[in-house]
Amino acid sequence: MVLLASLARHWQSAILLIQPQTVLRRHRHGVRLFWRWKSRHPRAAAPRVAAETVELIQRIARDNRLWGAERIRAELLKLGIRVAKRTVQKYMRSARPRPPSGQTWATFQRNHMHQVWACDFIQTYDIWFRPLFAFFIIELGSRKIVSVGVTSNPSSSWVAQQLRNATAFGVGPRFIIRDRRASRYSKECDDKYGGEFDRVARGVGTRVLKTPVRAPKANSFCERFLGSVRRECLDHVIVLGEHHLFQTLVEYAGYFDRGRNHQGIGQLVPAGCSTAAAGGGAVIARPVLNGLHHDHRRAA
Repeated sequence: MVLLASLARHWQSAILLIQPQTVLRRHRHGVRLFWRWKSRHPRAAAPRVAAETVELIQRIARDNRLWGAERIRAELLKLGIRVAKRTVQKYMRSARPRPPSGQTWATFQRNHMHQVWACDFIQTYDIWFRPLFAFFIIELGSRKIVSVGVTSNPSSSWVAQQLRNATAFGVGPRFIIRDRRASRYSKECDDKYGGEFDRVARGVGTRVLKTPVRAPKANSFCERFLGSVRRECLDHVIVLGEHHLFQTLVEYAGYFDRGRNHQGIGQLVPAGCSTAAAGGGAVIARPVLNGLHHDHRRAA
């Protein structure tokens, strides 16, 4: 632009020749070309290990399943072939594919979904900013809420009593999933399951499955359910106290089990009712939680 200004009679005409947008656009184009050149793929270098040596390493690895990389390297040295241990490890992998490791956690949950319960805590605060803890047990197959309890002072005996209430007739699931920590929201809830919870589970023939540390996806169904409780209930209610929170959650649990559809079970409700209703009666909307939600039914 300086050069054009020196050649032009008036500097205004030089500015009109090249607009600032043009300069910026060309500069950006130059940057793209530069980094395209900078990140180009280098030419493939010739392999340092001969193809015959690679084939020999793989053949020895296949024929001798118990040999490690150092043993194979020693065998090659005996044949006059000198390679590094890392090179042997690199080419061993293709000759010894990893055996399939059992079913994944997601597959286990799908296969035993109707025989698995999951439990977890959710923490909230009342109007005076006092912590309250709600404990839920749900069935994975139907998404049904098995039990709900509320306390301001969770303890191992209280949590074990919630499981006793859920298995009052001595009938429990095959598995129950619980976290190693009762809540990740507060340190006040640590280690509230304890050994008593496991003893109650064993008493009804239930095996306790503990999730790994810092692995919320291992209890994904319950975590997703607790998210629904927050978004659809607790985020819209000012809790007055422990009793008020319990009444609110019991009402929400009734709506969740008998009136709320779930995508994970084909738009059915956990109680087992179909979404379609026979008859052509008028549609009645029953308010839930003072109109926060509505359960729509056809009049009989």
